[in-house]
Amino acid sequence: MSETARDDTSETTIDDPSDGLFPESVAAGYDGPEGANTPEAIVPVVGVLADLADGGPVLELAIGTGRIAVPLAARGVPVSGIELSKAMAARIGGKPGGGQIDVTIGDMTTTLFDGAVAPGEFSLVYLVFNTIDNVTTQDGQVDVFRNAAAHLRPGGLFLVEVVIPGLRRMPPGQDTVPFTVAPDDGGGYVGFDRYDVATQLYTSNHVTVTPDGGRFHVVPFRYAWPAEMDLMARIAGMRLKHRWADWDRAPFEHESTKQVSVWEKV
Repeated sequence: MSETARDDTSETTIDDPSDGLFPESVAAGYDGPEGANTPEAIVPVVGVLADLADGGPVLELAIGTGRIAVPLAARGVPVSGIELSKAMAARIGGKPGGGQIDVTIGDMTTTLFDGAVAPGEFSLVYLVFNTIDNVTTQDGQVDVFRNAAAHLRPGGLFLVEVVIPGLRRMPPGQDTVPFTVAPDDGGGYVGFDRYDVATQLYTSNHVTVTPDGGRFHVVPFRYAWPAEMDLMARIAGMRLKHRWADWDRAPFEHESTKQVSVWEKV
């Protein structure tokens, strides 16, 4: 998965197991200046979310280090968050304006936001950067939709950004799709996804080579097709309102590699 953060920090970092897949060793390098953290990547996301928020308040599930929440709050949208990793959430307050963002630590499948805005009052809940796939069971993904709906007021919106699995790129007998090969002087980086089509589970594999050695980092995921997510939304009392191929709101088509989908609470 090309949008998964790379883990290039020292192996001497002490991680807290309660932080899950995003402990201190990952959080320390998550805000690097490349890829999804560039202004070119962030500005379109914030623009769409600000439009959909309709003044807010809004809730980001898996708010992380505030990559999206902080610039969205700078647009005048009241933003709150839920985040499992304390190491990730700790970065938010140190960013300009991040101190105004209230975060509840917990699992986005079940945790209710505990702050000034009560569940049931949010105009928009959003989950970006493929994070729905970090939930590796269908029941768990349904619970994410249910929890999002529990936070929304009637007519409120739930947005999910997630890649479309690259199964069409695999010939018969193959289970692996590379997404990045980035050599450089003395080392480089290779990323590839490995799929099990029988279970819809896959892993994102990251190989980093340096002059001093290397690191192999694996992150588990579960993919779900757009139609499957529409059914999850129906179970949670929502219906599809928009589906785009990207943040530029281009139409979603059969060759689209990503969906940005929006469901409305009925």
